[in-house]
Amino acid sequence: MKTKRKPRILVVTPEITYLPEGMGNMAQQMHAKAGGMADVSASLVSALYELGADVHVALPNYRKMFRTEGLEHRIKEYLGVAQKIGRERIHLAEDQIFYHRSEVYSSKNVKMALAFQREVINRIIPKVQPDLVHCNDWMTGLIPPAARPLGIKSLYTIHNIHTEKMTMAEIEDNGIDSASFWEFLYFERFPDSYEESRASNAVDFLASGILSSDNMNTVSHTFLQEIVNGEHEIVPSTIRQEMRRKVDFGSATGILNAPDASYNPENDSALVKNYTASNLSEGKAQNKLALQKRLGLEQNPSAPLLFWPSRLDPIQKGCQLFADILYEVVADYSDISLQIAIVANGSYQHHFKELVDLHGLENRVAVVDFDESLSRLAYAGSDFILMPSLFEPCGLPQMVSSKYGTLPIVRDTGGLHDTCEPLQRDGASGNAFRFQNYTPEELRGAIDEAVQFYRQPFEWKLHVIQRVMRESAERFNHERTAKAYIDLYEKMLGVKVGE
Repeated sequence: MKTKRKPRILVVTPEITYLPEGMGNMAQQMHAKAGGMADVSASLVSALYELGADVHVALPNYRKMFRTEGLEHRIKEYLGVAQKIGRERIHLAEDQIFYHRSEVYSSKNVKMALAFQREVINRIIPKVQPDLVHCNDWMTGLIPPAARPLGIKSLYTIHNIHTEKMTMAEIEDNGIDSASFWEFLYFERFPDSYEESRASNAVDFLASGILSSDNMNTVSHTFLQEIVNGEHEIVPSTIRQEMRRKVDFGSATGILNAPDASYNPENDSALVKNYTASNLSEGKAQNKLALQKRLGLEQNPSAPLLFWPSRLDPIQKGCQLFADILYEVVADYSDISLQIAIVANGSYQHHFKELVDLHGLENRVAVVDFDESLSRLAYAGSDFILMPSLFEPCGLPQMVSSKYGTLPIVRDTGGLHDTCEPLQRDGASGNAFRFQNYTPEELRGAIDEAVQFYRQPFEWKLHVIQRVMRESAERFNHERTAKAYIDLYEKMLGVKVGE
């Protein structure tokens, strides 16, 4: 009797942080990351592999980034096994545009996206013959339409609301035969025919992925609902309409991302003192002093320290709200020497530097470029983080900070709503200080609540933060995220994907 094979899953992602060792000789050397998508993809593929699922992954061949530590023997090993990897479960999209890159995204995004999708559609899908293909963001938006006529189910995950548009003529000039699946694409205007639309009717990549996928998800449930309800003007109406249709048909959901597993105060090598909930007080104090010294702030273990962890983007992150009240916050809480650490790049950075220079706040406010090790130290050495975002598809800093015993001050939106619950007066539940309206005044109110908490008796406050750390470690991890995706796969396919 012939045994029915397990369903084959193909995860298509432009970025990844690691892969299981058993998937190929270079699996652990494949690291190309720009954001949370890389971590989620890695954890999902690993979870599927450990389940015994028939999982495959397609990603660009970033030769330069895959050459670990610049070691010559690793380079030779890479070149020698690249084709063998393709015969296993890792399928590399080959094109010159990927080979010498040192970062995932750049001004050549559209050309990269077309080259990646060309390889997946023309070579990798026919080779793997998946039952389900899992695509991520606009850079893979043509793959669900291409999968439709082949009878391959697709899941489309949206991490960021960004899209690109291009005519079918341009798509075809880059080696993708859109004529074979043009009826499943989303055009700027309703197409009368393939011939009429080929050269003059632009295709929306993100909307095409949503339209043609069997299921889609955003990286938080609340963000999905906000888009469908028209709460964010930045989201194009076409994207909102397609998401609403998916919700109405019961084929859309929200699945939270999770921080990389390396964000753990117990073993984070960037900290001067590792700690857990049990020795929280000692660990936080030593890391705070180290952070203050490194930033040139007054070394004062009793000073409450607010950390800005996100890029300084006034369109999304709300940095202008904080700039409006920065001086008054520092001045009003001079009695407890409140301090601020901004470890972030972005267009708004110079405004904060001007405020520091204008008011002579050098020993109370630090504004420096992003640095990975410094940012990790700030998660451990700070007392609160600031995320007053206008919108937030998911957000990871609020999850990381909670794991490090640093409480979030956030606006009630998107993924921040789904991960940050208001801290209750008795301290028995909640992990954050949340405000509703996008104004400097409401942000100031949330900061005042946080400072009021900071003034509470030490032992009570310590007990609350220990609870938050323990709960966050259980809640914000890749195992939970991967399980949610696997459950969705099995619902889509109607069978178990593992052994």
